[in-house]
Amino acid sequence: MGGEVDYEAVFRAGPVLALVLTPDFVIVAVNDVCLKAIRRTRDDLVGRNLFAAFPLNPSTVDPGAQSANALRASLEQVVATGEPDVMPLQRYDVETPGKPGVFEERYWSSVNIPVFGPGGALRWILLSSHEVTGFIQTMRRYGEPGTLLDAGLYAQAGELHNLIEELGKAHTRQLLTASALRAAVQRQRQLVLDTSHDLRNPIAGLLTELEVALSEPGVQPQQVLRKLLRNVERLNEIVTDVLDLARLDTAAPSAAETVDLGAFVAEELGRRVLAATVVSRIEQDVVVPAPRVRLARLLGNLLDNAERHTSTTIEVIVTADPPEAVLEVVDDGPGIPPAQRERIFERRYRGDDARRRDPGGTGLGLPIAREIAQAYGGRLEAADHPTGACFVLRLPLAVPPEAAPGEPTGG
Repeated sequence: MGGEVDYEAVFRAGPVLALVLTPDFVIVAVNDVCLKAIRRTRDDLVGRNLFAAFPLNPSTVDPGAQSANALRASLEQVVATGEPDVMPLQRYDVETPGKPGVFEERYWSSVNIPVFGPGGALRWILLSSHEVTGFIQTMRRYGEPGTLLDAGLYAQAGELHNLIEELGKAHTRQLLTASALRAAVQRQRQLVLDTSHDLRNPIAGLLTELEVALSEPGVQPQQVLRKLLRNVERLNEIVTDVLDLARLDTAAPSAAETVDLGAFVAEELGRRVLAATVVSRIEQDVVVPAPRVRLARLLGNLLDNAERHTSTTIEVIVTADPPEAVLEVVDDGPGIPPAQRERIFERRYRGDDARRRDPGGTGLGLPIAREIAQAYGGRLEAADHPTGACFVLRLPLAVPPEAAPGEPTGG
């Protein structure tokens, strides 16, 4: 077989009524089945808005606008989502040619399909309808009076269609929930395995030092105790990380309090002894709704990470960028390759530089920091910076009491 397909001829000869509409519902093409079904010409329809070309029957019990509203809603959904929409059985009467105001009772089963242009934008909507008027009239003729259409058969068909859609959505939600539960179980299982592996090293160190102390009487107690202390501190870090993740995964977020972020950061920096030089630029009255204990954990994790990777200086910046507060922690280390800027927030992921600088790290500090940010409506990202790594925390600013809805603002 050869030759090009004449798609216009194929469309016109299609077996089901079809119209092509612009995204604002102007008719640009109709096929022969449509013209035959409604006994109109192309000139009567092409170039006109769909709802002007097919006016409502003012005498329907419907009361008229219901079917048009359903059709318009379906078309608007196609425009908004870019997905096909199948409509339930609808009554939409057709005006008799040459008799303005005289309508013929018609029933349709329709589907609206998006058609995209070369650039991916919605270009047309294909409205395809199968007329079922004959079937409905047959059902009415053989049914008992007042039991079929008179009792709302097509309305019941619409309800059945809506029920099927709701069941489909419920099934999808169930699948998503089951998938999320499986992922959570797998994540917890992996966390237990990884944590068990991490715990073995400091425990093995403790056992070794204790065995040495017991087998060699001349060992200095202070030297042994210092080594034991380092291993106990490592154990404490691992357990703290795991407990924090367990709380974030299973518990509701702690009750928020209003915190002046600038003052809080300055206070935390004053408490810490860092090996690097810290330069801070802090704005006042940058107030956020979040618990201080969680903010301390988040900031501590960012500072620990910066101290681990910096060469000489860590910069800490607090500013307001309404409607958000912004905290930046910047180091002058090697920086983070763009391909790793999301991966570093994955639990247990550690880049080569992190493994080299801190072989015993858990890879949980940054994931914990991000999850704390998200728990209080914020976000934490690694951003571009010319001198090294830059972590940017954004949290919603607290709404001042005088701006609360419903409160008077003037005298």
